[in-house]
Amino acid sequence: MSADPHPTLPPVRLPSDAELARDALVAPLFARAVRLARWAGPDTRVDIGGELVAAQLPEAAAALGLDAAGEEGPMLASQAWRVAVDTGLVDVTEPEDGDEDGEEESGTAVPGEDLALVAGGAPGEVLALWLAALDTVLADAAVPDLDDLVDALDAGGEIDFDQLDWNPRREADFLDGILANLYLLTVTERGASDGPVPLPVLAASMVIPEDMSEPTDAVLEQVSDAMMRLDDQFRQLEPIGLVEFQPVDEALMAEAGDEEFAAGSVAGAADDEDVSRYGMVRLTPLGLYGIRARMLEAGVAAPAVGELADKGADALLDGVCGYPEGAAQAEIEQWLAGRELPVAVAELLAAARGADEGGPLRRLRCQQALAPAGPDAEPAVRAVLDDPELGGLARVWLSERGAADVPAPDGAMVFWLTVDTIAAQLAADGEAAELPLLMESLTAHHAGFFDQVWRVEHPATAYVLEAMGRMHPDKKAAKEARKAAFKARSRQS
Repeated sequence: MSADPHPTLPPVRLPSDAELARDALVAPLFARAVRLARWAGPDTRVDIGGELVAAQLPEAAAALGLDAAGEEGPMLASQAWRVAVDTGLVDVTEPEDGDEDGEEESGTAVPGEDLALVAGGAPGEVLALWLAALDTVLADAAVPDLDDLVDALDAGGEIDFDQLDWNPRREADFLDGILANLYLLTVTERGASDGPVPLPVLAASMVIPEDMSEPTDAVLEQVSDAMMRLDDQFRQLEPIGLVEFQPVDEALMAEAGDEEFAAGSVAGAADDEDVSRYGMVRLTPLGLYGIRARMLEAGVAAPAVGELADKGADALLDGVCGYPEGAAQAEIEQWLAGRELPVAVAELLAAARGADEGGPLRRLRCQQALAPAGPDAEPAVRAVLDDPELGGLARVWLSERGAADVPAPDGAMVFWLTVDTIAAQLAADGEAAELPLLMESLTAHHAGFFDQVWRVEHPATAYVLEAMGRMHPDKKAAKEARKAAFKARSRQS
């Protein structure tokens, strides 16, 4: 029996599509792209590739209210225009090669059909446009900055890619890996949760090998280089609404040399000393949505709380078996909210049955689902009192509510429920620190526990006893558990 059934990624909790669509529409870069799409008209002229001609960039910047941005205004307008073209907010007709006199002609641009979706489309249609915009921004972020491109120009004015040491696929994979790690840190309930993640932590996650206890100077330098790349990339990703970003403190870089900066960034992240000066980043709810969508497209299992609400009870229990407890509770509550309680309880109890490996954890999640249920659930619970797999669970639920006429369980049911409970906890949390105390509590109430429990007709009996032999805090009881596990294995074989 496996002790770790959890999927690679925990489930993410996302706002509704309507809330996410509103976030998309106010993301600065996307909002600028929409405004330029509405600005486009008969006088708009584009170059090869659909780029605005240079002479029109100041006009576009003015349309965006960027007159006071100086040289940055046309650059921001050019970026927003590229997003508008790539998302279909603008339709362009590219110019011909040139006329008979050899003069280049300009192409034209008009608002695209998809522009109407911004105001009149469903939330999902708005989010699809935003995802297309995100693809454009991610592609741009993986390109070296202008200074690196200028430094790599050869004598003929061509880019020397060997000198640049830039591999587009490698850069895109690096950024995807960083965003995947940031996503995982965000959705892991025992990890960073909703707090910002230090840039050194992200950089180290991609650079420092897991088996390296003390990073070398060369590795620390790679971490420093990765941090500076990420500092530039997250600056580009913030305007599309993907992240909230606090850049690296430029004064810090000026104060320290390269080696000192590299070592200090890792030490600072570990010691939480001035860590914010090394940069902090957080995925927004829209960012979580966007990265999850890209993961799903790549075939990665990235569940979201609420996606089981319209499934059957069997799919619900199987699904939440892989969720952390808090996410499982949230998913169960959404599932119950749309159903009549007596019918839902009966369905949950039926789905909890089974002698398969996942049975114990299904029953634990079923018990979790029934915990807040009121008197309307009692008839369905009483209906399984004689069920060998659910009778113990039913008695516990009824007794906790002070119900009358709850039949006492026989010895076989008590031992079976004990094995099932420990098997479920092992499946949910592995060999967690709290489990030895549970084992001690369960065995303390039964004289001769290990002389009887090895005979229990439960598929996890030997597995549970072996775990008790490793984990029981009482050495004598642990030894008895190992002997009982041997008997159970022999009996099964």
